[in-house]
Amino acid sequence: MIQQKTKLSVNINKIALIRNSRGGNIPDLLRAALDIERFGADGITVHPRPDERHIRYNDVYELKKHLKVELNVEGNPQEKKFVKLIEDVKPAQVTLVPDVAHQLTSDHGWDTITYQDFLKDIVKYFQSLGCRVSIFVNPDLRMVEGAARTNTNRIELYTEEYAKRYSKEREIIIVPYKQAAELAKTLGIKVNAGHDLNLENLKYLKENIPFLAEVSIGHALISDALYYGLENTVRMYKRLLE
Repeated sequence: MIQQKTKLSVNINKIALIRNSRGGNIPDLLRAALDIERFGADGITVHPRPDERHIRYNDVYELKKHLKVELNVEGNPQEKKFVKLIEDVKPAQVTLVPDVAHQLTSDHGWDTITYQDFLKDIVKYFQSLGCRVSIFVNPDLRMVEGAARTNTNRIELYTEEYAKRYSKEREIIIVPYKQAAELAKTLGIKVNAGHDLNLENLKYLKENIPFLAEVSIGHALISDALYYGLENTVRMYKRLLE
């Protein structure tokens, strides 16, 4: 299969979490984002939560002012504050994630059938603002078909189950992800992926879904940077996607 360029968007939530744990501005989130951009990342991802325990809403405004690479903002469009943020910032990409207010981290994709009408309306609205829209989904063919009916630009495959089973069952667990991605491609939707991707499992995912448009990686990449340094780590991840 022909390999296509897969972009790396670095989720900087964990950098913000460290900053918030002590107050002040160490580490400097904006500086870190600009360095990650300089080190070769194709985008920056943020997922502000209602309690602002890591990324703050003000951070998103500042990032949009200074970044040259794409800004991807994740969140639940059922929250009015999130919709207002997108209206103001107009990021390159909005990723719709069905998280509840105090959820520790994303743990499921949308039910694109139950929420079909809602998703169709919000996708259309965000697209009217000039944003590309991606819907976070499990690797379920019915959910991919439902996403296609919303006229979304992309889906993001929720890869936690892939990551959990990778070391012992990679040949088995990759199958539903390949099938979901191939269906999306057939339906004219580009495919992103994210959640628990790391230096161990990323290459295999890319090899099996060579047309991946983008991966969003935060927790593992920032953790790896503690050992390898931020610049080296970004480049290590980039090499796995080439």
